[in-house]
Amino acid sequence: MEPFGDICTFLGCFAGIALGGLVFTAYKLGLLYQLLHKTETKSPRNGGESVAEVLRAHGIKFVFTLVGGHISPILVACEKLGIRIVDTRHEATAVFAADAVARLSGTVGVAVVTAGPGLTNTVTAVKNAQMAESPLLLMGGAAATLLQGRGALQDIDQMSLFKPLCKFCASIRTVREIVPTVRKALAIAQSGTPGPVFIEIPIDTLYPFHLVAEEVQVKNPPKGLMGKIVTWYLKNHVMNIFAGAWEARDVSPLPVDIPYATDDQVQKCIELLSRAKKPVIVLGSQVTLPPTPRFYLFYRKALETLGIPCFLGGMARGILGKNSPIHIRQNRRDALKEADLVLLAGTVCDFRLSYGRVLNRRSTIIAVNRDKKQLLKNSDLFWKPTVAIQGDAGSFLLRLSKGLKGHRCPEEWPQKLKAGDVTKENANRCKADEKTERHLNPLKVLHCVDELMSDDSIIVADGGDFVGTAAYIMRPRGPLRWLDPGAFGTLGVGGGFALGAKLCRPESEVWIIYGDGSLGYSVAEFDTFTRHKTPVIALVGNDACWSQISRDQVSILGSNVACGLAFTDYHIVADGFGGKGYLIGREDEDRLSDIISQAQKESREGKATLLNVLIGVTGFREGSISI
Repeated sequence: MEPFGDICTFLGCFAGIALGGLVFTAYKLGLLYQLLHKTETKSPRNGGESVAEVLRAHGIKFVFTLVGGHISPILVACEKLGIRIVDTRHEATAVFAADAVARLSGTVGVAVVTAGPGLTNTVTAVKNAQMAESPLLLMGGAAATLLQGRGALQDIDQMSLFKPLCKFCASIRTVREIVPTVRKALAIAQSGTPGPVFIEIPIDTLYPFHLVAEEVQVKNPPKGLMGKIVTWYLKNHVMNIFAGAWEARDVSPLPVDIPYATDDQVQKCIELLSRAKKPVIVLGSQVTLPPTPRFYLFYRKALETLGIPCFLGGMARGILGKNSPIHIRQNRRDALKEADLVLLAGTVCDFRLSYGRVLNRRSTIIAVNRDKKQLLKNSDLFWKPTVAIQGDAGSFLLRLSKGLKGHRCPEEWPQKLKAGDVTKENANRCKADEKTERHLNPLKVLHCVDELMSDDSIIVADGGDFVGTAAYIMRPRGPLRWLDPGAFGTLGVGGGFALGAKLCRPESEVWIIYGDGSLGYSVAEFDTFTRHKTPVIALVGNDACWSQISRDQVSILGSNVACGLAFTDYHIVADGFGGKGYLIGREDEDRLSDIISQAQKESREGKATLLNVLIGVTGFREGSISI
């Protein structure tokens, strides 16, 4: 077990230790040794079992990983307790998959990766989870406690790396700390504004006592007092790691702290809304956080009873179904400028709302957000909230609708906005019928997929230009049926998000909408889809270019450098990983629906499929910002 290293290199480290500081009675040391030795003889327990017991008690069904020797005890113990271990081809994918499980299940997503490069590979995915406010537990292996900072294999300062990314970070030093630390981390991940937490678990707290003791002991100790001191110190160190390790501990979930609006705040907003003639609600991802998901049907009915037009963003897409009369998809900027009241429910005034500049300064603005910093972001520059509430947006809306029972927004306002929707979407359909040079019109492809997609489908968005177009065309069928990276705009989420989604909803069609650029990050996960029997469908808009960047780079700077790709045979790559690939070009335009239906059939029969669609250039997203 090379991670422990040769402990003999530390013989000189303790020469200056005063004997008085090392006093530990022989009676206590001997008693502890006998107790541990007796326990290990009966059952070679390990710290990985403690981790698994806590996860099972918290209802964790999946652990995502890329295997490593530092973490093997956790994976084996979880498997024994019925927690499914899902191994991926990249650690970032493991975290993305855990993120998707967190969003769709209402629990904490869990990823376990090995030390050093295993953990550094997750940094982007952890930061994405932080900005998307996903409750995520990342556990990472680490060098043995005695060897940290001394050049052990894959040993780096992992805590400093993750402290800026996580709500809570802890480094386990003894086996007895594992249970309370994991329980605490899981509660913190879900409390307040949800987010990622990190636990570093050194290898000598995970493996059985007898193995750790054998590795740590000095094979040929020096003679004399120094040898005795070193031998004693090392034995004492191991004893401390395992002292009290198997005492009975509570593994049940700790309370989760969720902030709620006060009754006075709700009442004030009821009064403001009751007087509004042109109100608008902008729903963000926070409205999907627990406990709201249990009330989705009532939630939708309550909003439609109020009749207030709603714009949906992030995970909130689909929350009102496919064809709700109050769901407005187009012309958001114009609607916000005209509105006399805007309710930002879990929505942040960042780049997605032009930092607040799209809001009318004369409008009444109600902002509700669990995070105080996000609640007031840019309020010192471009906008001012009339009422700012640090609380859960989903439960706030339910209380608001209850207080406004019998009140309804004037009909002409949502009807006007809906008419604008119809006009814009009819124009988009006309653009879909236009012929593009050489290859298929991407709008036509997306319209076709949207029409054929099953009602239980989950859409995973991973890309730039093609996905930006899809956001205007494709309509999520219900709540929690749209997954995108969130505010970080991360490419590469597709494989992990789709994996997590298919595991959570095996009966659903899971579609990944890929750009050909973003596909490169996770195409190897077709191997994972095959091995773990998660037959997703990938739709790749292949225009041989990083188009979202190229559009501005060429027009502003006059060069397409680094933006060009190739019309690569991605369908063959999918075949090689055990999936099924289809190449779709201009000559297949009349058969497009049939090919999509065949891919759906392949998916139902258990095979992950990839539609490599060669697409041409349109002017649909001209003027879209890429930075």
